[in-house]
Amino acid sequence: MSGIVEKIKNFAFGNNMTAPTPREIVEQLDKYIVGQGRAKRSVAIAVRNRWRRQQLGEEMRGEVAPKNILMIGSTGVGKTEIARRLAKLTSAPFIKVEATKYTEVGYYGRDVESMVRELTENAIGLIRDRERKRVEDVAQTKTQERILDQLCPRPVQTTFSAVAATENQTNIENESDSYERTREKMRAMLNSGDLEEREIEIHVEQKGTPVMMGNMSADQMDVDFQGMLEKIMPKSTVTRKLPIKDARKVIFDQVCDGLLDNEKINLEAVELAENYGIIFLDEIDKVIASEGKGADVSRQGVQRDLLPIVEGTTVQTKHGYVRTNHILFVAAGAFHKHQPSELMPELQGRFPIRVELDDLTQEDFVRILKEPKNSLTKQYVALLKTEGVDLEFTEDAIEALASYADKVNQTTQNIGARRLYTILEHMLEELSFEAPDMKMGNVSINAKYVQDKLGQLAADEDLSRFIL
Repeated sequence: MSGIVEKIKNFAFGNNMTAPTPREIVEQLDKYIVGQGRAKRSVAIAVRNRWRRQQLGEEMRGEVAPKNILMIGSTGVGKTEIARRLAKLTSAPFIKVEATKYTEVGYYGRDVESMVRELTENAIGLIRDRERKRVEDVAQTKTQERILDQLCPRPVQTTFSAVAATENQTNIENESDSYERTREKMRAMLNSGDLEEREIEIHVEQKGTPVMMGNMSADQMDVDFQGMLEKIMPKSTVTRKLPIKDARKVIFDQVCDGLLDNEKINLEAVELAENYGIIFLDEIDKVIASEGKGADVSRQGVQRDLLPIVEGTTVQTKHGYVRTNHILFVAAGAFHKHQPSELMPELQGRFPIRVELDDLTQEDFVRILKEPKNSLTKQYVALLKTEGVDLEFTEDAIEALASYADKVNQTTQNIGARRLYTILEHMLEELSFEAPDMKMGNVSINAKYVQDKLGQLAADEDLSRFIL
């Protein structure tokens, strides 16, 4: 299975010869997300289509548009998790945007473009991390040398006359040999960890205070003007004294920054965002206007502003122009009050793939608690293990937890798998509080324990509404 992960990671950065198949992507998603097979297949195919597009000739490649996806389903059924996990598995630039935020007072059309700028920043972070790993060995060596320069400064070279230089040549050579021996001793102590608490002085660049113009921050300014301000604002440095264990990371970051080619990183990041970026538009159903309400004009306006971004346009960022023609957009919404057909026809047409996610059942909750690599039960076991407490969930306890979650979802607001968080947290509240004082021990959570903690609370619908 590790081969699949390697193929996915290689594919993310352009190694198209080892692209993962849709089946392999679904296998990876199955490790973290229970059920929702249709949605997994849809996103896996969408990712594979990106590889297929790269194999085409240049002329045809520009004509192939991404197959954007519209996920329809109640909250907590896994819409966001599928998109987030997909982006993480493929190491693709990814951002999640709440569509409703663009309906707030103070937003206007241009602000919708901010999602593309955020995606570009995300891509830069991914490329920088990759490049940092590439120069890591060189940076580690340079970092150690800079620390040694602080611990054991090189002797000052003095200029002598020709006669004096000849007379002092022997002394200079002896001093040089002595310095090298001392430096090597310091290096050995540094490598053994004996000097971790010793303080050294380092120079740290201070970031300038964000500029405010009227009620507008630097982030809201025109991109060109913002970039100009960043260039003309003076950069200041401060000297700080830090223990070597803390200074090492600061120096390492500075050395890495000096070794990286920022212009190359920006160019690669723009290309990565354009061809592999994923933008997740959540709550898309909330921007559908309700008839007869004047305030809903802004919602219709948000749809009009989103349209060119999804359709394909060029957005100006401080790192260059970014085309959105081949960014994959995944939209999601519950669509309880509205239908997808109530979106603007032009916007509907930009989401050709529609997937309806199933509501979670009690059996799904059982699987969610047991199967995923990061299941909640495994998380709590790991958390309490740090306190020396061995926690165990029996099969009947998991069945009982799933039953309560399903019951509360049906009698109150249905929030899907998120209900498991509130139920587990409430059930284990006392144990989590007492764990540090227990020091060590074994705790088995069975059905009776679950009943004692949750039974009365789940039976009282009014209490469940506010507590669970």
